[in-house]
Amino acid sequence: MESRIMNRRDLDFLLYELLDVDALSSRVRHEDHGRDTIAAMLDTAEAMAETDFAPNNRKADENEPRFENGRVTQIPETGESLRRFSEAGFMAALGDERWGGIQMPFTVNMAINAVFSAANISTMAYAFLTQSAANMLETFGSGEQKERFLPRMLSGEFFGTMCLTEPQAGSSLSDIRTTAAPQADGSYRITGNKIYISGGEQAITSNIVHLVLARIKDAPPGVKGISLFLVPKVLVNDDGSLGERNDVSLAGLIHKMGYRGTTSTMLNFGEREGAVGWLIGEPHKGLSYMFQMMNEARVIVGNGAAALACTGYLHSLAYARERVQGRPAAAKDPTAPPVPIIKHPDVRRMLVAQKAYAEGALALTLFAARLVDEWRTGETEEARSGAHQLLELLTPVAKSWPSQWGLEANSLAIQVHGGYGYTREYPVEQIYRDNRLNPIHEGTHGIQALDLLGRKVRMDDGAAFERLCALMVETADAARAHPGLVEFSDALADTVERARLTTAALRANMTETVLGNASVYLEMLGHVVVAWLWLKQAVVACDALAADPHEADRAFYAGKLAACRYFFRWELPKTGPQLDRLAAVDDTWFAMAEDHF
Repeated sequence: MESRIMNRRDLDFLLYELLDVDALSSRVRHEDHGRDTIAAMLDTAEAMAETDFAPNNRKADENEPRFENGRVTQIPETGESLRRFSEAGFMAALGDERWGGIQMPFTVNMAINAVFSAANISTMAYAFLTQSAANMLETFGSGEQKERFLPRMLSGEFFGTMCLTEPQAGSSLSDIRTTAAPQADGSYRITGNKIYISGGEQAITSNIVHLVLARIKDAPPGVKGISLFLVPKVLVNDDGSLGERNDVSLAGLIHKMGYRGTTSTMLNFGEREGAVGWLIGEPHKGLSYMFQMMNEARVIVGNGAAALACTGYLHSLAYARERVQGRPAAAKDPTAPPVPIIKHPDVRRMLVAQKAYAEGALALTLFAARLVDEWRTGETEEARSGAHQLLELLTPVAKSWPSQWGLEANSLAIQVHGGYGYTREYPVEQIYRDNRLNPIHEGTHGIQALDLLGRKVRMDDGAAFERLCALMVETADAARAHPGLVEFSDALADTVERARLTTAALRANMTETVLGNASVYLEMLGHVVVAWLWLKQAVVACDALAADPHEADRAFYAGKLAACRYFFRWELPKTGPQLDRLAAVDDTWFAMAEDHF
């Protein structure tokens, strides 16, 4: 039976045929990871996702972590799965060799994470938070901090968290109140409250490394006065042994619609004398450090949303092939046998839409991951800076577009199942609930939209946006070599030009009304970028079909062309009315008075 977790053929296509990860093995950091090594890691990930992660997904959903006697209790299978995940080397995938890492390309790690996320995203959340925390510590931590904590995070002995949000501040980090008082020994005492801390307490590891945003006394107001601190749940002695429990206490658990296997916590720092913490980097630069982890997490969130869209699609596709119901509309004989529902046109419509959303979202997040690799290991300064520029621009898109349209794919997966899809008998109900968090955490659509239109398209006087437009036009020009793609080439080139002109006008007049339409701008640009990536996939598919592949590959590449056709004929045209309203600087939201709601 084909996997209902992730389409391995699609992953291989994206990694090798679209994104050329083979080229990364020529770089010193990744020289041990050629195609054979990558294939072995993906094989292992697929097997473990099937045997260790997927079987516990429903159980973790039905048996949420509980708060009992000041501690968390949760099903043991979650910890057992993560221990095997770490023993296989996946927790250490991105880390430097000197700390026990294996220096895997970020793109490959993202593909591996997608496989595990599709199988059980609430278990995988502990892993990707720890990986991201370790990456941030490796970049900005002191030598002593790295030596004491990094090897144990990469081995999975310690997990990590990011502690940003506070009850009174929500997403407004400039309003955080957690404080840090300096001590004579160079440490700090942390006092404050944090909420929505995923993995902030659990019954899996002996320690948790909290990365906490706080203010040192007399710090400047706003985001310029925020510092970053390493605050372990349990203090670590000089000899590496675990010492006393730090002054970090669990105030309660937050119970969510989905991701139920991940503890979502309220934490109190400093109920007694203050939690012991250590400053990471320089004072008052904490938010800039944390943005590395936040931006990485945003791409990972988009990737998780894409993974859930992919598995939802595969489940609904299998159901459509198996479920026998009704007859073709033109059938006249009521005694004729019913047919699989995949033969009904409206079911096919829903399936191709899911395929376009899910595989388009996966391509987007893996493309963003490929930019990370180019930024960190590119062969020239120009290549590295150009990749970083594009990554900065596309991060809000890579987070939000998969979160919005991956969820729509999951809604369609439920619809394909009909009434059964709305029951817990089939997994698509839980998949939808799990994915509904992704448009919210690590910055809502509105926050990503303000970042994109208010900051990212204006960077370097619009240089990053112009670079993106040039790449999309380059693909459109190349696609014209294939007669079957000319229609789509022209559509992309025309839409890119409209988007470029509209963006230039908005940049020149960045009013509050313009920013009020930022979410529409984000959705529009996301559709244009995904159309571009679909055209890139179509070009690869056309070239491959010209080489006369075997039958299974012919069907695969033909499926890529069909999904591209759907996206260009039914999805990209949606950007036309959006560009009209954006160009007009429509004030509908502002024109409605508060007492009219």
